[in-house]
Amino acid sequence: MSVVVVGVNQRSIPIDAFEKLAISADYLVKVLDDLTSSTDVSEAVVLSTCNRTEIYVRAERFHPAFADVRNSLARHSGLALADFADHLYIHADEDAARHLFGVACGIDSAVLGETEILGQVKTAFEMAKSAGTVGLELTDLFSAAGTAGRKVRASTAIGRNITSVSRAAVAMATERLGSLDGRSICVLGAGEMSEGMTVALRDAGTRRIVICNRSVERATRLAERVGGEVVPLDALGETIADIDVLLTGTGANDLMVSHAVLAEVMEARQERPMLIVDIAVPRDVDPAAADIAHVTLLDMEDLTAFAEIGRAERRGEIVAVRNLIDEEVVRFNNTSASRKIEPLVKLFRSEVEALRIAEVDRRNGVVDDATLAEVDAATRALLNKLLHSPMAALRETAGTAKGERLAEALQELFDLDIDQ
Repeated sequence: MSVVVVGVNQRSIPIDAFEKLAISADYLVKVLDDLTSSTDVSEAVVLSTCNRTEIYVRAERFHPAFADVRNSLARHSGLALADFADHLYIHADEDAARHLFGVACGIDSAVLGETEILGQVKTAFEMAKSAGTVGLELTDLFSAAGTAGRKVRASTAIGRNITSVSRAAVAMATERLGSLDGRSICVLGAGEMSEGMTVALRDAGTRRIVICNRSVERATRLAERVGGEVVPLDALGETIADIDVLLTGTGANDLMVSHAVLAEVMEARQERPMLIVDIAVPRDVDPAAADIAHVTLLDMEDLTAFAEIGRAERRGEIVAVRNLIDEEVVRFNNTSASRKIEPLVKLFRSEVEALRIAEVDRRNGVVDDATLAEVDAATRALLNKLLHSPMAALRETAGTAKGERLAEALQELFDLDIDQ
């Protein structure tokens, strides 16, 4: 039995295939159910962000579970295995924990040290929990990852300066235009990424922020926070005809802005340029729009390259972060191993205690009550002293080769079956 992570990110696979492997919130429960319908996958969490799609499972048998995960990704994405299988990375047990801790700490992100990922890891777990696809293994793992992420941000400088994808998108737009002062900007969507960009625009003092979203109610709540305007999604074409910058980060599965619509809009603008920053995965804007005159289209690949320039200041913190991650992995392994040995310890103690009680009960009626109480107390104290050292050794060596040998010997010598 193993904890396994199978995934892809923007560094491991071409973006056209990567966005097909993205799993939106609308399909998340379906994918989780598909994964755990397998006899070889007993728990599952799906982490799908603008930078990665990763599936964490408790695998009853490693190779069959890995095959089940790959097949589930193929069914969801519509891709053939040959289109993505060679791009997958896979980690098991301690390496899986170390990978997730690194993700939660932001050292595996396009923007080094980004702060948004910790919340995304938590949300992924909570959604799997609501779907009923997590048990003790993944609950412990994701809880420990959250702890690691919080400790890293509290004790290192990995989170210095621009450390979110949404703020990096706004910074990239600012760099391209020199300044956002006096610009009219439309944000497409009102979800987590779009909300982050909108707040970053407000903090930058942007003059006019227009929020366009399918849910007008949600867009209105966001607009009230930033002093922005709201337009319904069916008015998007009219809206972008009069803006300087379009920022998009929805969780939609289909294109939100087609080449045809944007070409028509740009023709009417009479050579007035438009900058589009599309950080959605899958993409919101047709990539072919980059060929339209006076349109500058930037996506996650551009953002990754932009963020790389600002990594130098935080890169020096990576060693400290990795050291802390190593400490947290050891802590997690020890806690996990101790938890796994407890059923055997409890079973052994209960078996021995049952024998002790049976022997004490045999004296009932043979000796008086006071003597019986003394026998009970004496045998209990003796049993506790006899068991203290071997039980401590089992707990201290849990998770090691020696611990496994001791546990196996205990089970064999006393005929203990913890699976009953």
